Amino acid sequence: MSLRAKSISGLLWTFSQQFSVKAINFVVQIILARILLPEDFGLIAMLSVFMAIGTTLMDSGLTSSLIRTKNPDETDYSTVFFMNLAGSIVVYMLLYISAPFIASFFKQPLLENIVRVYTLTFIIRAFSQVQDTRLTKAMNFKLQMTIQLPSIIIAGVFGVFFAYHGMGVWTLVWMSIIQTFLSSLQLWLRSGWTPKFIFDKRKLKYHFCFGYKLTLSALLNTIFTNLYNLVIGKYFSALQLGYYNRADTLRMFPVLNLSTALNKVTYPVFASIQDDNVKLRNAYRILMQQVLYWLVPIMAMLIILAEPLFRLILTEKWLPAVPYFQLLCLSGVLYPVHSYNLNILNVKGRSDLFLRLEVIKKIIIGAGIACAIPFGIYGLLYFQLISTVIAYFINTYYSGRMIKYGAGRQFIDIFPTIALAAIIGGIAWLLQHYITSQFQMGDIATILLVGLIYVICYFSISIILRFPAFIEFKMLFLVRFIKNMGSR
Repeated sequence: MSLRAKSISGLLWTFSQQFSVKAINFVVQIILARILLPEDFGLIAMLSVFMAIGTTLMDSGLTSSLIRTKNPDETDYSTVFFMNLAGSIVVYMLLYISAPFIASFFKQPLLENIVRVYTLTFIIRAFSQVQDTRLTKAMNFKLQMTIQLPSIIIAGVFGVFFAYHGMGVWTLVWMSIIQTFLSSLQLWLRSGWTPKFIFDKRKLKYHFCFGYKLTLSALLNTIFTNLYNLVIGKYFSALQLGYYNRADTLRMFPVLNLSTALNKVTYPVFASIQDDNVKLRNAYRILMQQVLYWLVPIMAMLIILAEPLFRLILTEKWLPAVPYFQLLCLSGVLYPVHSYNLNILNVKGRSDLFLRLEVIKKIIIGAGIACAIPFGIYGLLYFQLISTVIAYFINTYYSGRMIKYGAGRQFIDIFPTIALAAIIGGIAWLLQHYITSQFQMGDIATILLVGLIYVICYFSISIILRFPAFIEFKMLFLVRFIKNMGSR
């Protein structure tokens, strides 16, 4: 199978995996949000930075090194497996000991027990990380989907049951543990690989030399990505953090689904053409245009329809989160662009540059958050929006030079999509306000009418103006789909 055909097949399966699994999880989260209190989600959000740091330390960039390595053998896989397992145990013990201090920091005594139970997921996940990495490297996203689907469904059923029976915040804890256990168990049984009792210091050194820089970068990114949760949890209330966390989770649903699905395919694909800058640049340009062509209008519609969506899906108790959500949606538009620019550095083996950029960004973000705290939670939200623009120019600096595709050329390629989505979004915004002020339409009718008008206008104009992203999509997917249907 050619690289192009393999990439398309991988995209189809990974999109199926991402959207089916995340859609089910999204539905479960909506049900739980209607039952549980915002404070329950706020308590779990307080731990997000510690969970993210633990996950990063546990792996130490070793699985990323496995994907990049052209011909890893049994010694590579087994060495990384045992290192990850040992790392997970160390991380768990550190957090177990730190639990009372974490609870004291947030002035939430309940967090002590939550930390000690919730972080068991580190050890459980370590038993299947290498198996999952092997499937990703082989681009076997079909098997990954069939493993994740039953795990999320069964965990979701338990979660709803626990919530209805008044378990409160513990619903979210046990649901995570059940899902992680079921997923790890299936990966262990169905991936076709189990570790051998092999541990090679030379192999560990090889993977660690690449991975430790990524780990330091990921640690910085993790801390500062979750710094908003940490700051809001410390200086504001669990209620406000609950609103922020749900708003952030909802806006990241389309962003992460699209970018993560593409990342799983593109990282091994980019790695396979890492020595051909022309192919790498063309692949990156097509990827960036595609992801933004679909993501930007989604985010625009979410901003426009935020209030009726929140009222319909989460009930009126979550309406204070609407302005949080709208600002976060704006800052989420460039998220995939950041990710793919940094991927270029990874596939080129320049984790040192990756780390350098992360340090620069985090210094700026840390200073900005410190200045924004006195202006309240909206000061933090507006700074988050500003920081995404700053990060765009920083992230494109080295990757742009490596493949001769800098910030200016990237902006020229994505500007038409952003401009079209924004113009139609402004018209749809005025239309929604006119409809709600002149007619007694329900939330469902408003969402359907405004959303339909937006979609029709967006795709009609992009077809008329022959947007490159739409033409490429038609060539890559629609033609392939028609041919496959005709051959049956």
